[in-house]
Amino acid sequence: MPLLMNPKALPLQKCEVLVEGNASSRTAILNRPHVLNAINCSTAARMMKLYKNWEDDPDIGFVVLKGSGKAFSAGGDVVALYNLLKQGNFQGCKETFWTAYNFVYVVGTYLKPQVALLNGVTMGGGAGISIPGTFRVATEKTVFATPETLIGYHPDAGASFYLSRLPGYLGEYLALTGDKMSGAEMISCGLATHYSHSAKLPLIEEQLGTLITDDPSVIERSLENYGEIVHPDPASVLYRIETLDKCFSHDTVEEIVDALETEAAKKQDAWCVATSRKLQQTSSLSLKVSLRSIREGRHQTLDQCLRREYRMSLQALYGQISSDFCEGVRSRLVDRDLAPKWDPPSLEKVTDDMVDQYFSRLTASEPELELPTQQREAFT
Repeated sequence: MPLLMNPKALPLQKCEVLVEGNASSRTAILNRPHVLNAINCSTAARMMKLYKNWEDDPDIGFVVLKGSGKAFSAGGDVVALYNLLKQGNFQGCKETFWTAYNFVYVVGTYLKPQVALLNGVTMGGGAGISIPGTFRVATEKTVFATPETLIGYHPDAGASFYLSRLPGYLGEYLALTGDKMSGAEMISCGLATHYSHSAKLPLIEEQLGTLITDDPSVIERSLENYGEIVHPDPASVLYRIETLDKCFSHDTVEEIVDALETEAAKKQDAWCVATSRKLQQTSSLSLKVSLRSIREGRHQTLDQCLRREYRMSLQALYGQISSDFCEGVRSRLVDRDLAPKWDPPSLEKVTDDMVDQYFSRLTASEPELELPTQQREAFT
């Protein structure tokens, strides 16, 4: 029987992550269901402490990670970041990124297997703390996306690492459009390692709880006992991969939009029309920054991607180049009018200098993100 830590015995912030103990494993449960288990600084710090303790414990062979309620994790708590900015607490924002990105790196270099149960919404930072791990189990309820450009931001928490390694130019497409993928699509393109119906998750957890092992092959066989073979819906973007690659392989966002419009006119392709329209309604600066981020990520290790994304994130929130992040969060998640006023308002107004500055340190004296690369081998 799993040992559930009593939330009443814990300080409030520690209730954000619950723990179950089994024979040779521990289960971490993201426990902020009211915000779809969005990750804030205290959540990331709690996870970091737990994972380090478990890694040092010879009696613990592997870790299971899941969410409470209807989500795995909707990503970083951007509304909390927005509120910190409104309060003038930029230091609090930096601490959030520093802590969360370090935890992503720990997951990617963890010395013990991790099994992430991606049942429900799995977006942004939620993907960041699961995809670099050993196993990712998707279900029919899984909804994956990196929707950051829709709020005037960029895919982060290691997204430029794992998106850039997807087949063809699928990563560019997902990064720029923020479009959603199902569990079946995740398994088909490699974002997930296993697929099971959500009704089987209690059985999976029960069997994992009986294992006394740190051997990934033993854990994999256990997961395969409840695995299912599925195929994406006929309308899936994965069946349009040839057209997608043709359009999203271009060097600039302008060329991508032109290619989509050309294909739309040539083939009367409704998907190309809808995709082009979506890009034209998104933050132009975010699109250009995100495309460059994915392209650079193709040639970088996880730690290099995280360090670069840290620079980008500070620039986005500082607002010296553009206030698109605050405007995007306000429009989509605070006021919910869905009518953002992007600045710059169009692709042609975004200069190369603006994009270059996004990839620079905030100031000459601003510390770079420090990751434990000396103790933990860089993830490639």
